Amino acid sequence: MAEVAAAAGSSGAGRSTPTRQKKKFYAQLWFWVIVGIAAGIAVGLVAPGFAAQTKWIADTFVQMIKVIIGPVIFCTVIVGIASLGNLARAGGLALRALGYFLVMTVIALALGLIAGNVFQPGAGFEGRPDPAALAKAGDEAATGGQESGIIPFIQDSLLPHSFFGPFVENSVLQVLVLAILTACAISALNDDLRTRLVGGIESIAQVIFGIIKIIMWAAPVAAFGGMAYTVGQMGPAALADLGKLMLVFWGTCAAFVLVVLGAVSWAAGFNVLKVVRLIKDELLIIVGTSSSESVLPRFLTKLQSAGASKQTVGMVIPTGYSFNLDGTCIYLTLGALFIIQAGGETLPIGAQIGLAVLMVLTSKGAAGVTGAGLVTLAASLQAFGGEFFTPEAIVVGLALIVGIDRVMSEGRALTNAIGNVVATLVVARWNGELDRERLAAVLDDPTLVDADMAAAHDGAGTGTEPADEDTGDTAPESGTREKVGAGA
Repeated sequence: MAEVAAAAGSSGAGRSTPTRQKKKFYAQLWFWVIVGIAAGIAVGLVAPGFAAQTKWIADTFVQMIKVIIGPVIFCTVIVGIASLGNLARAGGLALRALGYFLVMTVIALALGLIAGNVFQPGAGFEGRPDPAALAKAGDEAATGGQESGIIPFIQDSLLPHSFFGPFVENSVLQVLVLAILTACAISALNDDLRTRLVGGIESIAQVIFGIIKIIMWAAPVAAFGGMAYTVGQMGPAALADLGKLMLVFWGTCAAFVLVVLGAVSWAAGFNVLKVVRLIKDELLIIVGTSSSESVLPRFLTKLQSAGASKQTVGMVIPTGYSFNLDGTCIYLTLGALFIIQAGGETLPIGAQIGLAVLMVLTSKGAAGVTGAGLVTLAASLQAFGGEFFTPEAIVVGLALIVGIDRVMSEGRALTNAIGNVVATLVVARWNGELDRERLAAVLDDPTLVDADMAAAHDGAGTGTEPADEDTGDTAPESGTREKVGAGA
């Protein structure tokens, strides 16, 4: 590509790099998230009655994150597309991303089916849901029943009814549609006006990131509340009852990351395990909150700092939050087979394939937040239902899963997040918008992104202290710098 990174050298050579001390582990966000998780587990085991009242803490944190996710996606997608100044180029990027998402969706759904048939987690299941779980499952099934079918999906889930409605309702998919339309309109303007508008929207995004900095201080407390509630509500004995399903699900997610994403990463020239190490802070936050939305802004900064272009990151990450939900896809097919098996029924292979094809569509409506998988699963089963299982069987099956949905939600969110990070790097490589030398350096030494993370998310796990004489650690200069393809 013709563009050249603002900083000299893809790995930071030749530019001023202020020395700074690597921040002590106890002063970083990931450490306190771990403390919150551990404290939550302890309280859940020792005082389950009190722990059952702590769910509101995690819910409040996720609620605050959801308030700003819509504006973040709206601004970053507009900047990512409109800053290109070329709709044909943006369209090519979008087509590559969507093509990749479709392939990964099919693989994830198929992997869930294979795991469900091989391990049969619901076979011989004798547990019965309690009345509260049945009531909640009935609500989820009712909600899912309203969202089935292609036309209702297009009218109610994909296309907005008003411009501001998607922001009020936190509908990520509809916000994405509005952002793409707005970006296309801005791209059609003359260069001077387009540049000024993009700059203004980018400034608004910085203000939103500032709000996120404040909210992220509460992440350890949210992790405590979420884990305390989960352990206190279920207890070790209750966890054991559905342990087989959880084990199969988490094992399938791990296989997807290590084998499927590992192969894709290898083909693109990087190591998926090093990518996981790079984003370990964000993954710990996801474990505590069961929501990948809480780290979306951090991914935007970290991936751009790691070598992917602003345009690619700004389009692929937000789009992936609705179209590249690998963990949710595994959950859908595996959960469906569990419900069928737990009810003592069987589903022919042909019907299973038909169900998976339907889920290619229904999986695109989930935004990756806690509980979205249950609604999507209910919608898929009801849309497919009929001769295979009754509405009553769906409700009973969902009630069995409700008890462990939060633990399943963490697996979904982690797999979704890793899948979207890998997708961004792969698509950037395909488009020639990945600084491969910079990425290699960052994957070998993740602290190279600390300065950029500190500038954008100070208070969320990084710091800017002076250099320690005995370490000599340095980090790249913070600030905005365009990363463009260095040999793709």
